[in-house]
Amino acid sequence: MYCAKLILLLGCFWISSSASDPADPLLVDLPNGKLRGRDNGNYYSYESLPYAEPPVGDLRFEAPQPYKQQWTDTFDATQPPVSCMQWDQFIRGDDKLAGNEDCLTVSVYRPKNSSRNSFPVVAQIHGGAFMFGGASQNGHENFMREGNLILVKISYRLGPLGFVSTGDADLSGNFGLKDQRLALLWIKQNIASFGGEPENILVIGHSAGGGSVHLQVLREDFSKVAKAAISFSGNALDPWVVQQGGRGRAFELGRIVGCGQASDSVTLKKCLKSKPASEIVSAVRNFLVFAYVPFTPFGPVVESPDAPEAFISQHPVDIIKSGKFAQVPWAVTYTTEDGGYNAALLLEEQASSGREWIVDLNDRWFDWAPYLLFYRDSMTTIKDMDDYSRKLRQEYLGDRRFSVESYWDLQRLFTDVLFKNSTEISLDLHRKHGKSPVYAFVYDNPANTGIGQGLAQRTDINFGTVHGDDYFLIFENIVREPQLRSDEETISRNFLKMLNDFVLSENGTLAFGTCVFQDNVGSSKLQLLSITRNGCENLELESFP
Repeated sequence: MYCAKLILLLGCFWISSSASDPADPLLVDLPNGKLRGRDNGNYYSYESLPYAEPPVGDLRFEAPQPYKQQWTDTFDATQPPVSCMQWDQFIRGDDKLAGNEDCLTVSVYRPKNSSRNSFPVVAQIHGGAFMFGGASQNGHENFMREGNLILVKISYRLGPLGFVSTGDADLSGNFGLKDQRLALLWIKQNIASFGGEPENILVIGHSAGGGSVHLQVLREDFSKVAKAAISFSGNALDPWVVQQGGRGRAFELGRIVGCGQASDSVTLKKCLKSKPASEIVSAVRNFLVFAYVPFTPFGPVVESPDAPEAFISQHPVDIIKSGKFAQVPWAVTYTTEDGGYNAALLLEEQASSGREWIVDLNDRWFDWAPYLLFYRDSMTTIKDMDDYSRKLRQEYLGDRRFSVESYWDLQRLFTDVLFKNSTEISLDLHRKHGKSPVYAFVYDNPANTGIGQGLAQRTDINFGTVHGDDYFLIFENIVREPQLRSDEETISRNFLKMLNDFVLSENGTLAFGTCVFQDNVGSSKLQLLSITRNGCENLELESFP
């Protein structure tokens, strides 16, 4: 069904064979009319371009509909993208509501480079645990300074508005993933109007964006919209990406916002559509057991096979084993201390007691661990849950107590369970069941400040190379200082060259600096590239270090 719709949309979209008007590069023709962008010195920007009808009213909790409105006046493409409505972990205080429900846009950034008439394209899917974040959360000045690639940032629905699901055909979920899919289709069909090369599109994302990229790759028709993909610190097998228990959360959401004890999905959906979006999103606070835990109460699900336009109707493991996914070059990554998200928040001192959350973990481990590590809904019995919690604590801490002194062991647990282990499993499955190149790298080079310090609200702890320390060298982020060290400048340039060469490669070759990635497909051992401040090195491993 989804494939048939894709072919229909490919036929319906108007394709431009030329870029913007050479006499006025800020003016661009699209099927909807003319738009005018902004001159930013070394690049042009065309922001907040709608790719879908506003997902409001009757279109809330539905698959996105292609944008069809016609502009009688020149569309103002100088306004930065608004974030989709969200309960944002990184807003301090009790009220974390931000963004708008009408938010489905793409933003295009084109370099000024007189040496070329067209550019390969990088489409970016932002992170934020499927709950928060936005196209503007990561900067693009470093990216545009190189002048070789067009960048397109995608906005998509988040939290309950993007992912609430009752597990049946009536409220299927994955609306945010379907948004991403339609945006990628828009890019494929319209990017030539901006000087982009529709045959050279690389899709990348970080964290939930990385998980999203992998989920997009797991659709066979992804090869119709992109040439290659990279998932930074997030993939479809991470335990927080595709979760169980969505139906219970959907009906609990209805109860919280005043839908009573809705007896069926149709009734629940009708009621939820009648409620203010702000009430639905603010209800997220009721699903958090403390602080922002769990960090993904609403995220991707396996949809019912009879759901209209289902995005995935099998678990990612089963999709990979079937071999029925897009055969495009794909890379997956992690950092040595990725688990700093969300472990570092346990070092924040509570306002009421001045005590760190990690100290309370000694008495609350069996209550909190299933939420912190996302096995609350995947275990059959409470005993199974407690046994697993006990096993994890014993393996990583032994008989020691949770404390600031034992934080690094806890962070290692988070890294392994939430990121590293599933990266290895994904790599192993793809090398066994895929045909196109599959690559991996691990990054170990701590930033001076990063997500760890931001979550813990303290600077006296060494967090190592945490979540985002690599990706934020490509796209600036407010959690780290804007000034890069000299070693980071070199790595940043190598990353940008890596993206450029990857999207242009005819055989899917991937390289970083002086190192050429080794393909895992057909390899008896895991091929992992290690990137540090001193350079890069190819490793052959039985398992990840």
